[in-house]
Amino acid sequence: HVQLVESGGGPVQAGGSLRLSCKMPKDIFSTYCMGWFRQGPGKEREGVATIDTDGSTRYADSVKGRFTLSKDNAKNTLYLQMNNLEVEDTATYYCATGRRPCVMVSSYDSWGQGTQVTVS
Repeated sequence: HVQLVESGGGPVQAGGSLRLSCKMPKDIFSTYCMGWFRQGPGKEREGVATIDTDGSTRYADSVKGRFTLSKDNAKNTLYLQMNNLEVEDTATYYCATGRRPCVMVSSYDSWGQGTQVTVS
């Protein structure tokens, strides 16, 4: 069982920013697909941003231009910078790791506990 530890969620006003962090074990960092996902009230879990082992990133259309996925190899930490937040971004956000294809939610088998983001 891989332990992923998320932090950084909270309440924020529309138009504001938050940065989520996800620390994971060194031996899996950048070895597998890594990604951020979210699940809003009454909605299915969806991909927000993913990064492949070759460093290529992909974003959901709804967050392009507002969210940025990045990673710090020295800290084994994945980040999600969220700017210009909208009410529709309200959800529980999860980081996860998995195997290719990285764009599919079903590819991910290790999940963090989730961190709540509430935009009002």
